[in-house]
Amino acid sequence: MNWKSLLPRISGQSNPVSTPDGATPVLTSEAVRQLLAAFPPVPEAGGWRAAEHIVGLDVTNGRALVALSASPKHAQALEPFRAAVEAQLAAEPGLSAAQVILTGEKPADAPPPNPPRIGQHPTGEKIDLAGVGSVIAIASGKGGVGKSTTTANLAMALANSGLSVGILDADIYGPSIPTLFGCVDAKPEMSPEGKLLPLERLGIKLISIGFLLPPDTAVIWRGPMVSGAIEQLFRDVDWGTLDVLLIDLPPGTGDAQLTISQKAPLSGAVIVSTPQDLALIDAKRALSMFRKMEVPVLGIIENMSYYECPNCGHREHIFAHGGAQIAAKDLDTAFLGAVPLSLDIREASDNGKPITAAQPEGPQAKAYAAIAGAMLKAVSAVE
Repeated sequence: MNWKSLLPRISGQSNPVSTPDGATPVLTSEAVRQLLAAFPPVPEAGGWRAAEHIVGLDVTNGRALVALSASPKHAQALEPFRAAVEAQLAAEPGLSAAQVILTGEKPADAPPPNPPRIGQHPTGEKIDLAGVGSVIAIASGKGGVGKSTTTANLAMALANSGLSVGILDADIYGPSIPTLFGCVDAKPEMSPEGKLLPLERLGIKLISIGFLLPPDTAVIWRGPMVSGAIEQLFRDVDWGTLDVLLIDLPPGTGDAQLTISQKAPLSGAVIVSTPQDLALIDAKRALSMFRKMEVPVLGIIENMSYYECPNCGHREHIFAHGGAQIAAKDLDTAFLGAVPLSLDIREASDNGKPITAAQPEGPQAKAYAAIAGAMLKAVSAVE
């Protein structure tokens, strides 16, 4: 029922009450609210109070219409109260008529908070991640070396050890985390405070620009917008409490890496590379950048280190072998471990379930677990 539709019924019921000098006393809507507030609660209706259930109030020419919301199950218990309120209001000086109705009409719910507009220009402030323990950047000098797959599996290995873990996908142009965790079409919800709530998959909290854009949409942004978007994935997300937050960086040494190195509270960075010289050249550049930004380098991971035949066990070094270990020694940083080139890793990744979740007792998962342990040991040494 629309309470305003009742206004014509009470207009003209009686003449305005006049004072002896002919002036018409005025009773305002606020005065009627105060009168309603004076009525006691109704125990038979669960302590229902009139002043707390006003959904419509109109005072015109000495005539008052009050609409009070009430649950249908309390309507019978409230009817005597409604009649008493109506009679008392009608007797008030300054009112010539009063009508009180009970209605199921409720005030409209407040609209949900708008999600933050991603791609704003960056601020000059440091990023505060209260409640988050270690923040580790997973980086590579070039694309195609398996950095995102490594990030996903390291996160799972840490979670399998009992830690609370999150991943921030900072690869704005090519987000891979939604695919690796099988949630390409998922959308994050908003908290009452207007922050994004990370998605949770396999016990890992995830946030990615890929959750906020259609899967096939190209991000055509210049550096400042990319930096601003990355800042928002930190600031405008309610991460809660985490032991470890892994940041899946885009390849290279550009705006994204600089923004995170300068503003995020990084515990350290890990470099992922394949063994061949072409990848190691760029990996060395990435390592050099972090050192210039005074971010501790925790070590190097050699991905696709070798291929092992599943039938005979013969190992083939398709991309050479040991290059990352040699580079780690030359650059005076830790060699965290090697991961083989594996069909199982590729299939698990494509199926949206990292190998450390799909086969937690398998040899690949054990390799990632060993690397995750070495990484945490390196973090403890620098924190």
